[in-house]
Amino acid sequence: MIHLAVNIDHVATVRNARGGSHPNPIHAARLAIEAGAVGIVCHLREDRRHIQDADVYALRKELDTKFDLEMAAEEEIIRIAEDVKPELVTIVPEKRAELTTDGGLNIVIDPSRYRELVQRMHALGIEVSFFIEPDSKQIETARNIGADIIEFHTGTYAESTGVKAEEALNHLIIGGSIAHELGLKVTAGHGLNYHNIPPIKAIPGLVEVSIGHALISRALFTGIPQAVKDMLGLLR
Repeated sequence: MIHLAVNIDHVATVRNARGGSHPNPIHAARLAIEAGAVGIVCHLREDRRHIQDADVYALRKELDTKFDLEMAAEEEIIRIAEDVKPELVTIVPEKRAELTTDGGLNIVIDPSRYRELVQRMHALGIEVSFFIEPDSKQIETARNIGADIIEFHTGTYAESTGVKAEEALNHLIIGGSIAHELGLKVTAGHGLNYHNIPPIKAIPGLVEVSIGHALISRALFTGIPQAVKDMLGLLR
């Protein structure tokens, strides 16, 4: 079975709209884990538009589960990761003006920078994933710099229909085959929802998906436990 990691960023988005402490992202995370999610994901952005520093520390303190901290490779955020020590960091591109991450990280252009980051995280027992496109050069670079995991950006697939969606899915399948042969764990995320998730189970070596917006949106009507269970049913 493919595992499910739940991104709680948009619980924090709703909280921040009014200030205060409700809804509590930590409570949402606890409900997701109790319903069967294998871990919790949150993205500590440089502009702190949703998840705050206090959320990151609270997740580490209050939940005994796999914690994946999404982050840009920026020194301020790297130091927080070194202090918090999540089980996993996922390195993503980040632009201040974007509504959400709009593509994979290009690690080919500066592999030495990302190799140094991997070494810093590994020294603290933290695994490293890179959020990349299913491109052979990106995948091979991830392996060469010591990544433990790669997360494929599925936005192109999720935002396409018809032949274009089939082509995007085929690229993910080919990328999965390359990564599997290289010994990399493969995860996937971005834009996945209750309608487009079943086909991606064809990606070779896929062990986990990360889903936030679609799941939290459904949870507004069904509650988090049911939203998690509904997604797990599609991943079986």
